[in-house]
Amino acid sequence: MVTPIGTLNLLRSFTVPGLVQEEILRRIRSGEAQAGAKLNEVDLASHLQISRSPVREAFRALEEAGLLHLEKNRGAFIRQLSDAETRELYQVRSMIDETVGRLLAPVVTLQQLQELTEALDQLEATSTDGDATAAFPLNIAFHDRLVEMADNATMLAMYRQVINRMHLLRPRGFLLAGSSAASHAEHRQILRALATRDPAAAAAALRDHVWNGFHRTVGAPPPSPAPEPSEPAP
Repeated sequence: MVTPIGTLNLLRSFTVPGLVQEEILRRIRSGEAQAGAKLNEVDLASHLQISRSPVREAFRALEEAGLLHLEKNRGAFIRQLSDAETRELYQVRSMIDETVGRLLAPVVTLQQLQELTEALDQLEATSTDGDATAAFPLNIAFHDRLVEMADNATMLAMYRQVINRMHLLRPRGFLLAGSSAASHAEHRQILRALATRDPAAAAAALRDHVWNGFHRTVGAPPPSPAPEPSEPAP
């Protein structure tokens, strides 16, 4: 039996339409509602024990955020991102993550590095146990904490908007064979780069991780290095 989430604490944190948005985001993050799926307005209102009006308001807000697609007389659907939209999202995220590396590396503390190390230990242990459902939010939390540590509230808000849309891609890339091991190695490289306090190294490690994730998501290998130019014929 599904338990309604309209508790006192949640109502203190969100408006009623905001509560609906949070529930829809929860379903997208968990994989319960996948790209292309139709959302049932009546079921959401019943689940949250509210009227249908704030559900419709939440649908409109999530359409503006790029997460839903509303069709007249048909309802609300989880958006399906094209390959072009996917690339654009990764372009924006790579720029944000690169900036995070440049901002965080010179000021990161030993305590923060230890916190990040412990987060990765937990993520890797969960992945080893084969629990993808538990590993996915740990991965998201690790990256979110990195951006938090860069101490730029505007950038953090932009990053979270991008990540909300990237959750629509979850089924396409997260469970590919070998992706977890590659991702873990890249996470460790990020930590090593941050520990050097070198902004360029940290920026490069974060940028490379984002683009490697893009290639894992779309199922294409990363580009090979360009060949050295050959000597002109005599």
